Amino acid sequence: MATRNVNQQDTMATADDSNIDEEEEADESAMTLVEHLEELRWRILKALLAIVVGSIIAFIFRDRILAFLTLPLPKTADAINHGGRLVVTGIGEGFTVFLKLSIAVGFIFALPVILYQAWAFISPGLYEREKKNAVPFIIIGMVLFIAGIALGFVVLQYPVQWLINFSAESFIPLVTADSYFTFVAFFLLAFGIVFEIPLVLTFLAQLGLITSQSLKRRRPAAYIGMWIAATFLTPGADPYSPIILGVAMTFLFELTILFIRITRH
Repeated sequence: MATRNVNQQDTMATADDSNIDEEEEADESAMTLVEHLEELRWRILKALLAIVVGSIIAFIFRDRILAFLTLPLPKTADAINHGGRLVVTGIGEGFTVFLKLSIAVGFIFALPVILYQAWAFISPGLYEREKKNAVPFIIIGMVLFIAGIALGFVVLQYPVQWLINFSAESFIPLVTADSYFTFVAFFLLAFGIVFEIPLVLTFLAQLGLITSQSLKRRRPAAYIGMWIAATFLTPGADPYSPIILGVAMTFLFELTILFIRITRH
């Protein structure tokens, strides 16, 4: 009887110790979560600081950036007949346009810092093989994004000229600065995001969600989807932009299959 009581006491003591251990582990987990949130906050602050610095630099060179982005405009359009300057319709619109333009360009300047901060935050939870692939992925992602923006800028002249000249005989194409740069921002962003397709699909392949063989089997459906997307992603109604974007997306899809074969070999 005494032995049974001793065993019961030992069992209760063991249970109490287990509860204490679980509470300690919970406390440690809570501290770890707080530390992760604190690190995330600092990573975001550093990324925002990089955007602010890049925006300040872009604001300093705002006139040169403005002149460069207005190159696709037709020289005969009334939008730039006023001494080569775009039109603003409000007292503060000029400053607002420059501010938006500086932030957009500042984001591009800060992109390396943003990608590095994202990688530095998630890298502790990655395997050693995944850490080795992270830096090449970041570099390739930057190169692809810049290449997409560059191609988008080359293509930009076709939708801009087509849209302005389409109604030139019936209306006066008085394009405001805000509407023009909003159009340019969405157009270039569409090309930049589309050029990230190889990186996203290759990352999914690293997680084992897709393979190069599965992409090959779905090639016809992917082609149809990409060409339909190219038609809707280009806001201009000209025939050149969808064709160029569709060809680029087709090339990137085939490049993705090659990336996956190389990285998963």
